[in-house]
Amino acid sequence: MTKAVTAKDVARAAGVSQATVSYVINDTPTQSISADTRARVLAAVADLGYTPSAAARALRRGTSDVVLLLLPDVPFGPVVAHVIEQLTDDLEPAGLTTVTRRMRAGSPVSALWREIRPVAVVVIGGLVDRDEHEMRAAGIHVLSTMLSTSAGHIGADVPQVIIGRLQVEHLAATGHRRIGYAAPDDARVSDFYRLRLDGVRSACLDLGLDDPVVLPVHLDATEAEGAVRTWLGLPEPVTGVCAYNDETAFAVLAGLHRAGLSAPGDLAVIGVDNIPLASLASPPLTTIDQNIDAVAGYLAAEIVHLVQAGPAPRPLSADNVRLVIRESA
Repeated sequence: MTKAVTAKDVARAAGVSQATVSYVINDTPTQSISADTRARVLAAVADLGYTPSAAARALRRGTSDVVLLLLPDVPFGPVVAHVIEQLTDDLEPAGLTTVTRRMRAGSPVSALWREIRPVAVVVIGGLVDRDEHEMRAAGIHVLSTMLSTSAGHIGADVPQVIIGRLQVEHLAATGHRRIGYAAPDDARVSDFYRLRLDGVRSACLDLGLDDPVVLPVHLDATEAEGAVRTWLGLPEPVTGVCAYNDETAFAVLAGLHRAGLSAPGDLAVIGVDNIPLASLASPPLTTIDQNIDAVAGYLAAEIVHLVQAGPAPRPLSADNVRLVIRESA
C-alpha cells in the first residue's frame, strides 16, 4: 500500500520547516514568506501530489468548510435525493462541501459532528434538543426543515398539515364527499405521515365530511387492489383517495387497474411530491408539489448568509406548496 504524502515530506523536499509548508498552503496572512520559498513549497506539493488533510485544517481552525446534512432514517426517494443534489450544487460555489449522514437509532449525533467539525448542520426532520444545544454552543449553525405543525412557514419549514388539507380541499371541490387515505406501511416515515393525515382530518372536519377511511397501502399491486375493493365496498363508498405520497398513489392506481377500474371515474387519487414520474402515470397523477427547489435554495442561501455574511434570503411563503392538477383527480 502506498504511504500517504505528509506535510513533513513536502518540507523535506522543499528544504524548509513543516511550519513554513503550513503557512504557504494555508496562505497565512500574518507570515511573510519569500516568493522563492513559496515557489519551492508549491513545486514540492505538486511533485509529491500532496493533499492537505481537511480534518487537520478543521482541527486548527476549530471548524471546517463542511455542511453536515442529517437525514432521518427514511427511504431515500426522489425528494430526498433532490434535496441532497441541489443543496450540494448550491453550496459548492461558496466553497462549502456537503456531507450527508443518516440519523440512525442508537448512533450518537455528537460523535459525528465533533469528528467532522462542520460549519453548519442542516437537519431534515427533528433533532434531540440536547444535540442541537451542544452544536449551537460549539458555534455551529443549525437549520432544520421539512416538519412543521404550523399553518405558515418559518424559514424553510414545509407545513405537512397544509399538504393534507390541500388534498382534501381539491377532492371536495370536485364533488367528492367520502374520502379515503392511503397510508404508508413504513414506520420510519410516521412523523411525516401523522402530520399529513392530521391535515386531511382537519380539512374533512371543516368541510363537514366524515373522518377519512384510512387503510395501509403497500407498494404492491395485488395488496393495493384489496384496499381499493375495501374502499369501494363500504356502505357509503369512498370516491376520492388522498395518498401519503406519489409512490403510494401509484400503488392505488395499480390496484385500480388490477380490479378493472380506473381513476378518476371509479376512484379519484391525489398524491404528494410531484416526482418526475407523476406526469407519466396512467392517468397522469394529480399531486401536491412541495417545491423542493425553493426549500433547498433557501437553506443554501441561509447557510451562506450565516457563515459568510451573505444577503439574508426571504423566508418561503405558504404559496410554496401548490396543487398540480392532472387527470387522476
